[in-house]
Amino acid sequence: MINYIENRKKIFNSIENNSVVILHSGYDQHKSADAVRKYEVNKNFYYLCGINQKDVKLVMVKINEQELSWLFIDEIDEVMAKWVGRTLTKEEAVQISSVDAVYYNSQFESMVSSLYQPTRHFAYAVENVYLDLEVAKIPLYNTFALEYAKKIKEVYPSLVVKNVYHKVIDARMKKTDGEIEEISKSIETTKNAIYNVMKHHNELKNESLATAYHDFVLINEGKPNSFANIIASGKNATILHYDANNSEIEENSLLLMDVGCYTNWYSSDISRTFPVSGKFTPKQKEIYSIVLEANKKCIEYAKAGVTWLDINNYAKSILASGLKKLGYIKEDAELIKYYFHSIGHSLGLDVHDPSIYSQGLVEGMVITIEPGLYMEELGIGIRIEDNIVITKDRAIVLSKDIIKEIDDIEKFMESEK
Repeated sequence: MINYIENRKKIFNSIENNSVVILHSGYDQHKSADAVRKYEVNKNFYYLCGINQKDVKLVMVKINEQELSWLFIDEIDEVMAKWVGRTLTKEEAVQISSVDAVYYNSQFESMVSSLYQPTRHFAYAVENVYLDLEVAKIPLYNTFALEYAKKIKEVYPSLVVKNVYHKVIDARMKKTDGEIEEISKSIETTKNAIYNVMKHHNELKNESLATAYHDFVLINEGKPNSFANIIASGKNATILHYDANNSEIEENSLLLMDVGCYTNWYSSDISRTFPVSGKFTPKQKEIYSIVLEANKKCIEYAKAGVTWLDINNYAKSILASGLKKLGYIKEDAELIKYYFHSIGHSLGLDVHDPSIYSQGLVEGMVITIEPGLYMEELGIGIRIEDNIVITKDRAIVLSKDIIKEIDDIEKFMESEK
């Protein structure tokens, strides 16, 4: 279970006295005509209160060492409730978030302005306003925080606007037991989905059917995809972010599955590669064994204090060594032809969870380990990806129950004939 009071406490401890933090859950995004895209909550906001509803504001007040947390939500619209369902009541919002009080959005301006210009209710004035000033290189990109920062500078020039983004990201990097439990639930569902595809390997004439068998499990368990499925056979598997998932599967092809789902917005990200026929060819075994060695050795290598550069270089040395032994390359520098991504990334509320790269691997992080080799001329693309927890001395493999050894895969598929 996630403790949102403790999550907020991390932020309170990191900000100055006489400050306010304001985060916003996000709005619907326009799609076309009168349609909107499926709403997805801002993850920094969600991390601090657990509310999954559009246009909600979290206000955290630290004045004279007193700490208060408020939510501002929409009043229930009885007409819209008939069309799209009811929004949260004040009582429900408190129960989820454990904030001190919940108000309506119509009260937001008057209440926060009283913090900026003290009344008899507040003897101390806010000096700093912390906003989530994340910036993305997207055309016409804008957020509540970016607009609100402009307003503060215009209307309250004496206030100092500060960015809380990196403080929240720093807190999010180190996962609690409750967060790891949610990620583990996502991994379990992903295991079931991958196995459902493997069980039906004799039927897989195309990637679309494999996708259907995968998604059936997620739908049945009520879990949304955490990213677009990559379910790629043959040469398609040599394209890192291939997501058409609609090609015919040729005889004796490998099927690469890079898939994940959400449990309460906590994600899994797992890759497995298997022969649709049920048996690896000798050449496929050779290439697969190199990737598997890199996967296992990098997991053993990962622990607190290791830098991302260290583990990336270690992965490349293993992959290059394996390819040189088989005669595919002569020099380590040639590896770029067959391996052109990093060994992994942070995982959490986002599949590519933001992290502070310069900190390297820190205790409590959940990361992926995902070496691969992509040999277009052979029609072979292989990636083996696990999700691990970083501890002081070693890594704990959360996805250890998802088989990846050649013998285990072939025995599993033989049993499903």
